[in-house]
Amino acid sequence: MGDELLTFEEARKYLKVHKATLYKWVQNKKIPAFKAGKIWRFRKSKIDAWLEKQENVR
Repeated sequence: MGDELLTFEEARKYLKVHKATLYKWVQNKKIPAFKAGKIWRFRKSKIDAWLEKQENVR
């Protein structure tokens, strides 16, 4: 499902990055994320679009 919500840990595993790296990206607003209460959430479709954009950056 394209609008699937990922937890911080699921997003970290999906992106295959260290938790400190993902947290830094979130804090610096380099990756699309939002908070549901106190918990970070990521829309998989937006992560995929973000990844696609990263591939085209030189």
